[in-house]
Amino acid sequence: MEMAELQDKIFAFCEAAKGKKKLKEKDILNGVSAELSIEKDEVKKALREMINVGRLMYSYGGGASSVEIPSEEYLREKGMIK
Repeated sequence: MEMAELQDKIFAFCEAAKGKKKLKEKDILNGVSAELSIEKDEVKKALREMINVGRLMYSYGGGASSVEIPSEEYLREKGMIK
């Protein structure tokens, strides 16, 4: 599976949970790797790349971290969109 296709699957997985549940990195690794029958390391590599370019972001609250889709306001603040 190509990296871009895998990243789209990860994004769709996060989008499906948006507003319902805060996803931990482990939730994404387990869910996507089981759904697509691929190694967790591949999913982790794609997830890290998405975080590095700003397509996903870590958020922290209540002593726990989660992965979520950044808001447009956040992306504007970081200069990733205009």
